[in-house]
Amino acid sequence: MRVAAVELGDGEEEIIPGGRMAPDDLPTSYLLSAGYDGKAEKAFLRLYEPTSQQIYLWYDDTNHLPYCISKASPEELRKNKGLVGYPGFLSLEEEEKFDALRGEAVKVTKILASNPLAIGGQGRSGIRYVIGDSWESHIRYYQNYIYDRGLVPGMPYRVEGGRLVEEKYALPDDVAGRMDAIFAEEEAEFREHMREWARLLQCPVPPLRRVAVDIEVYTSVANRIPNPDEAPEPVIAVSFVSSDGLRRVLLLNEAGEAELPVVDGAEVVFHADERALIEEIFRVLNEYPIVLTFNGDNFDLRYLRRRAQNLAFPLEEIPITQGRRFTFLRNGLHIDLYRFFLNRSIQIYAFGNRYRENNLDDVASTVIGKRKLEIGDISGLSLDELARYCLRDAEITYELTSFSDDLVMKLMVILTRISRMTMEDVTRMGVSRWILALMEHEHRRRGWLIPNAEDIIEAKGGTTTEAIIKGKKYLGAIVRSPKPGVHFDVTVLDFASLYPSAIRNWNLSYETILCGHPECRGKVVPGTSHWVCTRRRGLTSLLIGSLRDLRVRWYKPLSRDPGRSEGERTFYDIVQSALKVFLNASYGVFGAESFPLYCPPLAESTAAIGRYAMTQTVDASRKLGIEVIYGDTDSVFLDQPTTAQIQKLVGWAEDELGIEMDVDKVYRYAIFSKRKKNYLGVYPDGSVDIKGLTGKKRHIPPLLKEAFLRLTGILGGVKSIEDIPGAKEDIRDLVESVHARLQGRDFDLNELAFSVMLGRKLSSYETNPQHVKAAKMLRERGRTLDIGDIISYVVTQGGVKPVQLASRRDVDVDKYVEYLESMFEQLLDALDMDFDELVGRPRETTLDSFFTR
Repeated sequence: MRVAAVELGDGEEEIIPGGRMAPDDLPTSYLLSAGYDGKAEKAFLRLYEPTSQQIYLWYDDTNHLPYCISKASPEELRKNKGLVGYPGFLSLEEEEKFDALRGEAVKVTKILASNPLAIGGQGRSGIRYVIGDSWESHIRYYQNYIYDRGLVPGMPYRVEGGRLVEEKYALPDDVAGRMDAIFAEEEAEFREHMREWARLLQCPVPPLRRVAVDIEVYTSVANRIPNPDEAPEPVIAVSFVSSDGLRRVLLLNEAGEAELPVVDGAEVVFHADERALIEEIFRVLNEYPIVLTFNGDNFDLRYLRRRAQNLAFPLEEIPITQGRRFTFLRNGLHIDLYRFFLNRSIQIYAFGNRYRENNLDDVASTVIGKRKLEIGDISGLSLDELARYCLRDAEITYELTSFSDDLVMKLMVILTRISRMTMEDVTRMGVSRWILALMEHEHRRRGWLIPNAEDIIEAKGGTTTEAIIKGKKYLGAIVRSPKPGVHFDVTVLDFASLYPSAIRNWNLSYETILCGHPECRGKVVPGTSHWVCTRRRGLTSLLIGSLRDLRVRWYKPLSRDPGRSEGERTFYDIVQSALKVFLNASYGVFGAESFPLYCPPLAESTAAIGRYAMTQTVDASRKLGIEVIYGDTDSVFLDQPTTAQIQKLVGWAEDELGIEMDVDKVYRYAIFSKRKKNYLGVYPDGSVDIKGLTGKKRHIPPLLKEAFLRLTGILGGVKSIEDIPGAKEDIRDLVESVHARLQGRDFDLNELAFSVMLGRKLSSYETNPQHVKAAKMLRERGRTLDIGDIISYVVTQGGVKPVQLASRRDVDVDKYVEYLESMFEQLLDALDMDFDELVGRPRETTLDSFFTR
């Protein structure tokens, strides 16, 4: 079957899929994906049937059509000749929707078309531009289809007599009974939503058959990653590791080497020519319902598609479809784990910020404790080394989804259920899109008109507070200045979902903030002039509040319940992690201009309530005799509190603020500099928690990064206040030794190199950052450079030089000493140590010093 992809409006792809058609009667299957078939002009769904472990295609049988909304009457619209004569225009239908901003029902006209491109094509073409003002015209068609059918991706369905039927999952009676008891005093509307959320979240997630794929490509230039849009070099290896036991490595062996490598129990297969190798790759891709890659959108699958075209494969034999940004499969789903782990909400809230760089090695080493194999130039490897290296990458890619009873796969499915997005979209897009999809789905379910951003701004206006941070639009969270120094026995109390709690408790939503009811003007948000509606429950408050209550009062306690089995606790932890990811981003999106439901007073009010909670908590702590060392957004750092004091503070927050507080961390000791958001905490087991310090950041030269790691090792060994003097001596020795190496130029250039990848062609850079300057020097010397090249450079007196062109005498040692100082000074200040003194450098004398003796 021929495959094609056409960009639709805002990044939507029109795909002609292939694969197995759903029979007229298909047993329980799980909705994982959806799309639009441009040839059939129909929406289609991808259903995963767990017994056969295959994906089946089901096509719409309801004659659903693409459309957009106009507030003009049908009579007015029929006078628009550009509309009625537009290719693809079909008809007009008048209907009633509820306008939440105005609080009343309104008549609107639905404009129907034969295909999504007619509604909104590429550039500024499409009906939405012909008619001027339009509503709901930027929603992807298949997402519209999901909303209108009331479908929930990730949930079970079946096909009966060719028709799609929901497999209605019901909460077990004992679960429903316990929930009813816990939430008995909640408002009826909240209870109803929590029951429905629990039904979706408790529904078992089936094992998903999948294969991880990794390819290796010959590199004619060392350290250059070939451009996947050109695919000039041959594919020399591919590895597969799957959930059903497949472990296979395919090697290109044009030279005819006779002996097959024996690699970790994997099957190794030689292919004498590249075309045969790629044919086998495509056969495996077609066989599995889900294909996992790490950066397959940008490289592996993109490269394979282009390489196959270079080798004159017919288009119908290539199972890979290239969209504008993403890479899809004809027969199944492609999940790019690079994009999933790149999501900041996943990184921070699901995995505790364990990995700092979003590459396979850093993610895998911190999440599953495995690393890539270290090698030199890929093209210099023996076939045995190449096979081992390639297999390892596929192995750890797969294990990123299989550890802890398939935690990541279950997390993905649960997020699709919450957001109402396909698995491909939820794993590629940011959390703001998840929240938007949920809000749009709920608007459509209620028969509400989805407003445009300008509607909200016109009705609600802007902000009233002044931001402290440059570039922000309103006053944000409170970050209290820390008490510098070393503090032992530090307990960190965290507000459980501070901003979601504020949204819930204060009934914050775009339609309830600054409502039009005179009697509501008395409920003013502290620190603002905004008031909140008291007559009706806000949509955002209801959705976010019910999810928040379910996480804090149901799933989080169950995930820690010792009376539950390990499997049950793991499942509940997956669910509460998914909810945490979703909830912790729910506040910020409404303050982002790019968010379609952007509402500045809503975001400003949420931040103001957070500030109020923080200041009240600090005051309450003092009254209880607890010293607050530091406060940051939703956490307070307490100096040696007793268990009784903690319990009293937690009880006060519950009673007075309506917000739960939890013990988030306990540090053996913590070191604070004078700077906010910069500290180091040492846990009881000696592990180190670093926040905001320069030494942990990316691209730090190896010599300096190693020094910082040694510093944290010294501090991790401190067990009591008596150990501090010895640690300070060790730090002194460390600083002196690194400084001496720099001053004596006792280093290899690679130890001082900053290494940065060229993200685009050199000619396309509009600015001239340091790695680009170094790259241009290499180009002037005849070096051919392309996207993906790693540029390693050192800082010199004149600016920068690539490592290949520099010598030790070129290095600006003073600049590296400055880097060393900036990296260490934050901690040295807290330890009452002076960098100048450590390196024997005279202190700068200021005029003030003469008057302070």
